[in-house]
Amino acid sequence: MHVIATAGHVDHGKSTLVRTLTGMEPDRLAEEKRRGLTIDLGFVWTTLPSGRGVAFVDVPGHERFLGNMLAGVGPSPAVCFVVAADQGWQAQSSDHRDAIAALGIEHGIVVITRADLASPRQRADTAAQTRERLAGTPLAHAPIVTVSASERTGLEELVRRLDEMLSRMAPPDPAARVRLWIDRSFTLRGTGTVVTGSLTAGTLRRGDQVELVSADGPRAVSIRGLHSRNTAVEIATPEARVAVNVREIPADAIHRGDALVTPDAWPLVQTADVRRTMGDSFRDAPQQFVAHVGTAAIPARLRPFGDDHARLSLARGVPLEVRDRLVLRSPGGRSVFAGALVLDVDPPPLRRRGDGARREAELTGRPASGDPAAEVARRGAVRPEQLRRFGIRPLDTVPDGVASVHRGGTWWVHPPALHEWARALRAAVERKLRDDPLAPGLTEGAADGILRQAAPPLPDPVLLPLVVDAARLEAHRGVLRPPGHGTDLGEAEAGVAHLEQRLRAHPFAAPEAGDLAALRLGTRELAAAERAGRLLRLDAGVVLLPQAPALAMRHLAALPQPFTTSQARQALDTTRRVAIPLLEHLDARGWTRRVDTLHRTVAR
Repeated sequence: MHVIATAGHVDHGKSTLVRTLTGMEPDRLAEEKRRGLTIDLGFVWTTLPSGRGVAFVDVPGHERFLGNMLAGVGPSPAVCFVVAADQGWQAQSSDHRDAIAALGIEHGIVVITRADLASPRQRADTAAQTRERLAGTPLAHAPIVTVSASERTGLEELVRRLDEMLSRMAPPDPAARVRLWIDRSFTLRGTGTVVTGSLTAGTLRRGDQVELVSADGPRAVSIRGLHSRNTAVEIATPEARVAVNVREIPADAIHRGDALVTPDAWPLVQTADVRRTMGDSFRDAPQQFVAHVGTAAIPARLRPFGDDHARLSLARGVPLEVRDRLVLRSPGGRSVFAGALVLDVDPPPLRRRGDGARREAELTGRPASGDPAAEVARRGAVRPEQLRRFGIRPLDTVPDGVASVHRGGTWWVHPPALHEWARALRAAVERKLRDDPLAPGLTEGAADGILRQAAPPLPDPVLLPLVVDAARLEAHRGVLRPPGHGTDLGEAEAGVAHLEQRLRAHPFAAPEAGDLAALRLGTRELAAAERAGRLLRLDAGVVLLPQAPALAMRHLAALPQPFTTSQARQALDTTRRVAIPLLEHLDARGWTRRVDTLHRTVAR
């Protein structure tokens, strides 16, 4: 089933037209029927002679209900633009034309209605006037059909034109991510909460888990049931008008402008950079607007970069992608100020003087579908699926000037950014070792912190090994250093040398704390000496030579097996303070093992 919205001035016969085409009443409110005036959206449907199903979203034409009109036209891929033959082009005809142009709707049919109330000359003049007023818009070359709903003339040609238009439209992608803009929410007894909308891409299934995006943020809900054209269905595919029965949430917590989306597939956007597609210049525009997208109407603030580009800050996050179209309307205004094309849903911050002008220059040449190479260059590195989430296309091949690497998944990397990260990292390591010769190097945590402050910042710690390789550094136990780096003990050299001489004479006579203090060997100095392979530190502050464990094994292997701690202490000519940590060290290496609580044996 295809979805078509109506458009046109109030009282030009939009509701009468779709009522005649479908045999269904689009006006559902009692006030609408009493006044003969469409106030809110109406939904009717039929099957064309070709077998194609078509649903009509009937919109109000009165200027006071432009917001409702935009909610109906926003998600629709095609329109029937209605002008009454006996009245000709009117004020809201222009407003609706501008809204359609702002939304970039390219598929449409112009219907000259109420032909029975106009003379042949009036009908011809209205058609010519309408063609003139649509010049330069997406409907400039749309077919014009003249009808009389009351006399049922011209309807066969209109149906034929509708079928032709629908046959030319590219089929929507049923495998795409879902974004169902909600236009109604209500409760049915025995059923619960039901929301309706036009499904223009993706597939919904009964039992699916989806996200409800509202002013309160995203919330998981499950689909209890689906209806299309008043018929229960297991699966809803695009294009279709669908009613979705959702669990876990009351109807009064869901409003027009909320959306059901595929979980974790859409960015929730509050700031976007946009391009003016029609309307007045952004340069001297007011700051406050209402931004219409889908069925949503959201307060927004505009920061112009120039005549054609600006930053739009929305009052709440909404699921947007690159290429989305928005309509900007002044708060309380009854006409369209401008149309805007979304170019960037994750724009960079503007912090320095002149950033706005630089951003205008960047956006001026950007294609409407986005620029993958520019996005990678700005970020330094990005996952392709993140660009796909933003709606940027094409992503079938790696862009020129971009490297594809695999680090916890695929990343696209900008080589100049990698070079800059590597330069900054090596400089930081060298600075660390110059300022603190006893340091083992720069910790990976410190390196990650430094690179996150770079321009552009490193986006994920998973890329740190890539930068380490590019910087020609090595990682050892969470510390980065130049390959083959030897520890310079500096002022501690004399104390370590004295201790080595002492331990060579008495290998198991570990120095006491006072001895180490006298040699000015503290924790940092001893750690540096251990990294340099000069000393070995055991538990309880015991310090020996690195050869001590192997030398101890010679003595222990000569003992009757198994042996006690006391026998080991005597064989090594040392104290319990040294013997116990040394034996535990040998146990940990697997060189000795415990037989019971008192005895050990040399492992064979």
